[in-house]
Amino acid sequence: MQTIAAIDLGTNSIHMVVVQINPEIPAFKIVDTEKSTVRLGEGSHKSKLLHPDAIVRAIAALRRCQEVARRWQVDQIEAVATSAVREATNGRSFIRGIESELGLKVNVISGPEEARRIYLGVLSSIELKDQATVIIDIGGGSTELILGDGQDPRSLSSTKVGAVRLAAEFLQTDPLSTRDYECLQAYIRGMLEWPVDELKSHLKPGEQPKLLGTSGTIESLLKLHAHEEIGAPPTSLQGYVLTLEALQAMIAKLRKSSYAERCQMPGMSERRAEIIVPGAMILCEAMTLLGIDSLTTCERALREGIVVDWMLKRGLIEDRLRYQSTVRERSVINLAHQYQVDLKAAERVAEFALTLFDQTKGPLHRWGLDERHLLWAAAMLHNCGHYISHSAHHKHSYYLIRHGGLLGYSDAEVEIIANLARYHRKGPPKKKHENYQALVNRTQRQIVDQLSAILKLAAALDRRQIGAIESLCSDYDAHSQTFHLHLHAREPEDDCALELWSLEMKKAVFEAEFGVILVTQLETSESLDLPAIAN
Repeated sequence: MQTIAAIDLGTNSIHMVVVQINPEIPAFKIVDTEKSTVRLGEGSHKSKLLHPDAIVRAIAALRRCQEVARRWQVDQIEAVATSAVREATNGRSFIRGIESELGLKVNVISGPEEARRIYLGVLSSIELKDQATVIIDIGGGSTELILGDGQDPRSLSSTKVGAVRLAAEFLQTDPLSTRDYECLQAYIRGMLEWPVDELKSHLKPGEQPKLLGTSGTIESLLKLHAHEEIGAPPTSLQGYVLTLEALQAMIAKLRKSSYAERCQMPGMSERRAEIIVPGAMILCEAMTLLGIDSLTTCERALREGIVVDWMLKRGLIEDRLRYQSTVRERSVINLAHQYQVDLKAAERVAEFALTLFDQTKGPLHRWGLDERHLLWAAAMLHNCGHYISHSAHHKHSYYLIRHGGLLGYSDAEVEIIANLARYHRKGPPKKKHENYQALVNRTQRQIVDQLSAILKLAAALDRRQIGAIESLCSDYDAHSQTFHLHLHAREPEDDCALELWSLEMKKAVFEAEFGVILVTQLETSESLDLPAIAN
């Protein structure tokens, strides 16, 4: 039995769940929760800065989360940040501050990655049974729309319409004036039209999807509806149904109520009363555009998705979510296809890189499986910049990877992959480089420093991109600090002169980074009997 905590640093609130995982089933149960409405994104949508007061509130909330986690003696805390942090210009410094002050590592995730993990959270509690299902999650800064049927998600989108964001931009009157209401309604509809159309394009002819809703906004609306209908909310909101007609009636009442009047409504907190009107309108416009007249609620979402993703990455899930365990690999391959990467050449470089990684682990570095995978991803994509131009293609590779929408990775992991690809040629990383400065901490910079040096050698080994080098092995003499690299040519008559020259040109970075002397030797078939590296 393992116990882990999952923290979601949202625009409106910071949520944590503590779960106990039974790997035999595999499944998990929630044993504790913690929530603080800190309004991390308050005022940031215009200034693009997290406000100092919001940062103080967030740090205090995270400290409370850590205290709860310590009481449960959790094995791991997994924390992610979403819309407010990923959009703020001081978001990275905020993440560094959390690590410095609390020793807590927070991963910033992209909108599509947030949507993917919401999908995982929903699948952990509901069996979709191959039924096309739309999932909507309305947050403080963004709204995620997902289409899936229990298999691969067909569509993942994240749109910058959130309850906190819209309240700050549009709620200028109290109660909301007709003019402000109509402006807000038009804005929401305009923002949602494209993602809804994109989602609909993935429906099969005649397919009628059902709608599931998650998030605090939807939960509050359902509680309000339950109070009106039955006098009290049910013990659990899981599976509660809200019709579009009932939602429209609620909006008509909410928008004509003042803030003070909304605060008096059953089940409505003061903080939620501030943002419930735009939140309800987002849901209403989404349902209208989707042509779906009822919503069923699901109590699991991003936080539980963080847990599921953690389990998948550690091989703890072997059931209907099995396909998700390869989402990162498939995302890398898809991006490689998109930018017309020569996959056979990329696979050779990746194999060389992983072989060098494995054979240098111990004597030269101490990185593990997570870093090994990031090196693989970078090796597969290192040449994608050729899609833009051969000149400075390593810099183009950085940009394409950084903005390519890789799924299954945190923002920090994508940044590492992009930086590794950036430095597969030319000089080593430099502090003045903007992309290198984007790495959050010293550990991430050290990963890039060391693994990019390995990737340089791997790329050199396939300089002609014809698979001239069939296999390699190495040994390290600690006394003389000499790293011997033994190569075997695929064709006995090939002297691999260009590969050896390229290694000679690139070895200086490897030698400087690891403090060794690199000696390369091309072996003959008679002197070297090595297993071939698959191409």
